[in-house]
Amino acid sequence: MTRQEIFDGILGKEGGYVNNPNDKGGPTNWGITQAVARAHGYTGDMRNLTREKALIILEADYWYGPRFDQVAALSESIATELTDTGVNMGPAMAAKFLQRSLNVFNNQGKLYPDITADGQIGPRTIAALNAFLSGRKQAGETVMLKALNSLQGARYIELSETRAANEEFTYGWFERVTV
Repeated sequence: MTRQEIFDGILGKEGGYVNNPNDKGGPTNWGITQAVARAHGYTGDMRNLTREKALIILEADYWYGPRFDQVAALSESIATELTDTGVNMGPAMAAKFLQRSLNVFNNQGKLYPDITADGQIGPRTIAALNAFLSGRKQAGETVMLKALNSLQGARYIELSETRAANEEFTYGWFERVTV
């Protein structure tokens, strides 16, 4: 799957203007919140945010910025999952999910040493992912995708437990997740 296909999928899921009063992100279009759009210099009405501008923002904040492009060089599937999670929960949360999972799947440090789960993908995270995929092969990639989805689901549950208004988003996410 190419970067373009990844973003076409995200834009397809996130596309359209939404201003749900239960969404703390406020007005959103193409998965881009108003605050994020403003940080990128967009000053117009969120209803008018173009797909092209949204794509530029997505690539900057949810691909190159968090270094998911470097993850894609090792696993497009994992990069796709991280990018999608990053759009919904922030790229640092997605990166932290990856780092935490890498730490629990390192065969007690035999495949690679533990890494800091700081939400920042750098050389150590990439090296650990490379060692993980080399050691665990295709089955490892599948397990990692399940772990990332599990952590995302657990996070949605936690958010809904502390804020009832999040329930509709949590339920909607679980409706779309595949098992």
